[in-house]
Amino acid sequence: MIARPHDINCNPCCGDMVGATDDRLASRPRVNGRGRGRQPMGTFLSTFLADSAELPELADRVRSSGPVPLSSPLPVGDLAADSVAATKLMASLLHLARKGLRDPKASEVPRVSIAPQLVAGAYRSDQLFRWNGNPAPAWAPLSGFFASSDGWVRTHANYPHHEAALRSLLRLDAFATAETVAHAISRRSALDLEDEAAASNAVISAVRSPSKWRGHPQAQTLEADPFVSLKQQAGDAGLHSLGSADGHAPLEGVRVLDLTRVIAGPVATRSLAFFGADVLRIDSPGMPELPWQYLDTGQGKRSALLDLGHKPDRDRFERLLTDADVVVTGYRPNSLDRFGLSPVELHNRHPGLVIGRVSAWGLSGPWAERRGFDSIVQAASGIAQIHADGTGRPGALPAQALDHSAGYLLAAGIMSALRRRHLDGRGWTVDISLARVAQELLAQPNSPPTEGGPLEIPTVNAETREGTVTCAAPAISISGDTKRYRWIGCPWGADRPEWAEPRSANVQR
Repeated sequence: MIARPHDINCNPCCGDMVGATDDRLASRPRVNGRGRGRQPMGTFLSTFLADSAELPELADRVRSSGPVPLSSPLPVGDLAADSVAATKLMASLLHLARKGLRDPKASEVPRVSIAPQLVAGAYRSDQLFRWNGNPAPAWAPLSGFFASSDGWVRTHANYPHHEAALRSLLRLDAFATAETVAHAISRRSALDLEDEAAASNAVISAVRSPSKWRGHPQAQTLEADPFVSLKQQAGDAGLHSLGSADGHAPLEGVRVLDLTRVIAGPVATRSLAFFGADVLRIDSPGMPELPWQYLDTGQGKRSALLDLGHKPDRDRFERLLTDADVVVTGYRPNSLDRFGLSPVELHNRHPGLVIGRVSAWGLSGPWAERRGFDSIVQAASGIAQIHADGTGRPGALPAQALDHSAGYLLAAGIMSALRRRHLDGRGWTVDISLARVAQELLAQPNSPPTEGGPLEIPTVNAETREGTVTCAAPAISISGDTKRYRWIGCPWGADRPEWAEPRSANVQR
């Protein structure tokens, strides 16, 4: 049985939830994609099902009551709906497997419904988030678009170490303002800044057109990659089945180590937590997370701090690994290898482990180990240029949709892999990248936005030790059970590095 909020050690800070309807985003949005009525799902879901070797007919089990209200000339609403649908479908399939239906026909899988407003709210969660009524500072002063001598760049300086690297690159002191940064960038070439940033730990991308990106070596490398990659481990089988599922939660008794940050990875692990997994996020005490960022994506999870460079902490982490079913990472490729956390080493030590990885640029190619975020990938890939205003200033998607979509799709891939492991005991590695999601989005036909109806975005409130937290309502749900997060409001790093309770007796190892 998975612990409920009152059973865990972060109980004093986790609040009860009260439903609410938020009108901050209420308007008549211009949306694109599928028309009104109960619509079947589309290209992105079909591509996921093909890449994960699932039945293509599963797409017919999903219906949406209308388009997801995310305004863009790109079909971002369809991407959002399909990504959430993939997560719900894979949760249903895993649940059926744990109830003894090993190889169901598509017609035996429960139907999945998509609520467009819930999906839009989940994707725009940073815009809905409130802490004691105050909005989140989603962008730091030095993050954004700046005109260069020959075009535009996008910077990312939300984290203090990235801001310091940007200032150092531009030879500016700690008191330099955004205006000073703009002046320094205006005298430099966009591509030169991009390359110098990559070599100096700063995060800058030149704003490209879609055609320029298609000709880039990294884009060409990604063309050969699947939308979502699932690879079975070599060698002998390891862990045994997940056992039967007594309740409504497909991931009851499953333990997940969460080594992710920012949005994409945390959205994936939040989804796993929602479906019943015991998710424990581990961070280095030397790399603090933005407090609001964790609250916005940490629902239903616990958070602890370990320094993997410190032997006692490393030993404790290894003990956690011994009992883990899933490890999810969100760092640059190879950056965790020095801790023995490459897929090969993990599978050698823990056969049967399911590993999920999200990266900015993919696992290979000249940019594989570059830093990147949703906004940076939008700039590099041409999405920012597509959304430029009448003056030529680049723009952005209405939500950080690359992050959120990658998160939901990674969770879906992990649950697909867990179902296979439940049946044969073998481990899997699941990979997705923001840039590959961007390329899939850009490959679809553009369509002019059309008028949508009035939009009401549901939110949930939690009364916590540190005040009232308001966040987007979940876009996913469990059939016959909860449509709410198990808890909200546990601060980053507040928990002990241990599993919440003894594993369910049904889960075999």
